[in-house]
Amino acid sequence: MTSTARDAPTAQAVPGPGGAPSAVAYRNLIVATVGFTLTFWAWDLVAPLGSDLKDSLGLDSFSQSVLVAVPVIVGSLGRIPVGALTDRYGARLMFPLVSALTIVPVLLLIPAKSSFGALLAVGFLLGLGGTTFAIGIPLVNSWFPPARRGLALGVFGMGMGGVALSGYFTPRLYRHDHDLPFLIVAAALAAYAVLSWLLIRDRPDRPVPAAPLMTRLGQAGRLRVTWELSGLYAIGFGGIVAFGVYLPTYLKTWYELSPTDAGTKAAGFALVTVVFRPVGGWLSDRVHPAVVTAWALATVALLAIVQAFDPALDPLGTICFLVMAAGLGAASGSVFALVSRVTPQPQVGSVTGIVGAVGGLGGFVPPLVMGAIYSGKGSYSIGFMLLSDLALAGCVYAAGRMRGIGGRD
Repeated sequence: MTSTARDAPTAQAVPGPGGAPSAVAYRNLIVATVGFTLTFWAWDLVAPLGSDLKDSLGLDSFSQSVLVAVPVIVGSLGRIPVGALTDRYGARLMFPLVSALTIVPVLLLIPAKSSFGALLAVGFLLGLGGTTFAIGIPLVNSWFPPARRGLALGVFGMGMGGVALSGYFTPRLYRHDHDLPFLIVAAALAAYAVLSWLLIRDRPDRPVPAAPLMTRLGQAGRLRVTWELSGLYAIGFGGIVAFGVYLPTYLKTWYELSPTDAGTKAAGFALVTVVFRPVGGWLSDRVHPAVVTAWALATVALLAIVQAFDPALDPLGTICFLVMAAGLGAASGSVFALVSRVTPQPQVGSVTGIVGAVGGLGGFVPPLVMGAIYSGKGSYSIGFMLLSDLALAGCVYAAGRMRGIGGRD
């Protein structure tokens, strides 16, 4: 038996348009989610060590911010070509390849951590770990029928919890031994690269585009829905990134919490967003994902207005943040359920790459705005009102425009 025949799933493993997902589909989902989690942990190795590196290298706040931002920016932009390459070569090749290549910058962090310039260079390479989102989405999308796709994509999206794992474990491992977190993550990535090569399978009848990479990216960029989805994802996932970056600072500055308490509450916010991402996908399987997106963003808009009036943190402020986290998580899940409805299958990877890139980059503007507003006005209220306006605009657009497109496959 040839290798190709041995690797190909049987006909019974491939569901029809309305059939139940196969065992191969669920296996792909599990393995892809594990890989997404591990590579996101690697992607976020620098940020939890920002304070330690700032002290050891004598950095100012701006230099520390640049150090933390480089992997995130590169990872977000890198999703564009990686998504297009996944359309062409498949997740069977791309997942183990990207996982294995990410080991290199992870290990290079060991000698680089004593030099700011070296850390910047390695951080640029580390951005590769943030691109696997654009590999897993087209894989999961191709294996699950439309009626089950929203939940499956939401479950895969829970891999963004790798950032939370990094935030909790990386600094603790680092304080035990400065090389330990990098060695552990590198070993996990090596094991996963082998596992994914053995277990991940591309759907045998998936359409493979023949056009060159830049041509396909240009075609995806000319689709109106690419930028509509990018805008909605920039609000949903961009809001998650923004709160992840700035919420600890906000809680320490405004509510005078200790760094430990602020970090714990921020971790709780992140956990809620992870849990509600598959909830948004599950709801999208039952009603149009644009409706789910609209209601989720309307909830965020309402609670942002409440928070703008600076309620006491216990209990109203905490409730506001947790409900906003639920809304942002659900919106992130429902937007990618919408991607699967409105995007031609051969272009899912390319569109996913662009949408994912815009979503990741969308998280860096709000912290800058919040910091500037607080510096100028001594209050965060204007920032929360701007968040409310943005979420409300997304709500209206999702309900008015996106609800009318993308019927069932």
